[in-house]
Order: sequence, then structure tokens, then C-alpha cells
Amino acid sequence: MANVLIRNVPDEVLNMIKNAAKRRNRSLQQELREALETMANQSSPDIFRKATELKEKLRKKSVRFTDSAELLREDRAR
Repeated sequence: MANVLIRNVPDEVLNMIKNAAKRRNRSLQQELREALETMANQSSPDIFRKATELKEKLRKKSVRFTDSAELLREDRAR
């Protein structure tokens, strides 16, 4: 296995990752390895496919969502 060194990680980011690891009863190294594996296994086409599926599910529901662009235009016109 390879080793990776990441420099200049902001303190607040590192603290968030440490807290997440603690909540999951993992070491920092385990938490980071899991995050890297998840990111590597999730390709962009998968994300776009999931977003499209979610959009289709919402479209089939009887609830209609307001177009936020329209609301922004109205707000700016004031």
C-alpha cells in the first residue's frame, strides 16, 4: 500500500474529520482512508445519474416546487 502526505489542511477541517472519526469509533487514519475509498468509487457519471433519478422521482410527485430563479428575479426587481 502507498502512503500519502497532505500538507496545509486547515485546522477546522481537520477538527471536523477528527470529530467524525470519534463519532464512528475510528482512528483519523481509518476515517480518511474510508473517505478516500468512497470518493474514488463514486464517479461523476454516478452522481449525475443519481441526481437525474431524484429529479424524476420529484417530478412524479404531486408536490410542485417553485422555480428559485423566478423568485430571485422578483426579489431583485424590488
